[in-house]
Amino acid sequence: MTKILLSFGHGYSARALTRLLLPEGWQIHGTTRSDDKAEALSAAGVTPHLMPGEDLGPLIDSASHLLISAGPDAEGDPVLRLWRDRIAANAARYDWVGYLSTTGVYGDHGGGWVDEDTPLTPSTRRGKWRVEAEAAWQSIPGLPLHIFRLAGIYGPGRGALSKVRSGKARRIIKEGQVFSRIHVDDIAQVLAASIARPNPGAAYNLCDDDPAPPQEVIAHACELLGKPLPPEEPFETAEMTPMARSFYAESKRVRNDRIKRELGVKLLYPTYRDSLGAMLEQENDRSQ
Repeated sequence: MTKILLSFGHGYSARALTRLLLPEGWQIHGTTRSDDKAEALSAAGVTPHLMPGEDLGPLIDSASHLLISAGPDAEGDPVLRLWRDRIAANAARYDWVGYLSTTGVYGDHGGGWVDEDTPLTPSTRRGKWRVEAEAAWQSIPGLPLHIFRLAGIYGPGRGALSKVRSGKARRIIKEGQVFSRIHVDDIAQVLAASIARPNPGAAYNLCDDDPAPPQEVIAHACELLGKPLPPEEPFETAEMTPMARSFYAESKRVRNDRIKRELGVKLLYPTYRDSLGAMLEQENDRSQ
């Protein structure tokens, strides 16, 4: 039987998963908000659907797998606002449901380590929305839900190399600040591994093995590209948008043991050094 994935908010991470599933004969349907993005999805082999707008009821009934990437807002989860009852009615017949959350649900730990059993104590508004959205999805009886808490996402076209090239890279210095991060291709392989080995009710942290201060990542990208280092800017006086500043409100190191132990995942890019070097090499190979 053909496997059918309905992907709500088919963005950067979902597109990476698509590249793994399409060669295996999957049918993939993805929602988007704009006609331009719909055209891009179609060109990539995904059947696009505008949301809100289209009646997705029949597709919700026929899909075998659901992936939710759309983020919540102050009014809650946008997918559940529109389709909770329809999804709940089909809960028992889905093979797998994946919800992409964030490690922001753990809040600030002063650079300390967290894992999937750490209490959820978000300190930002967006983190609180995520905790509420996770709970809302968990409240649907019989839904084979898997929660994936993603660290900072980067990959081709997104991250330190792109920032340095564009001249937008900054070295914001806040003492003790560390972030965990994850390459988009590692997100895709974890999702694929979970689909192959479902464990309803499980939560997984998705991050690499090397939490690091953000200025170190920028410095390494500059070294690889032969670009000068941006000047250091103290966090306290740096001009930043409220959203950018909110990322620095939390500092933690995120453990990823569960994806290795339960899903057998071996990270493609265990550290940012591995990934930045590999991405640059791949770019050079394509240009030759």
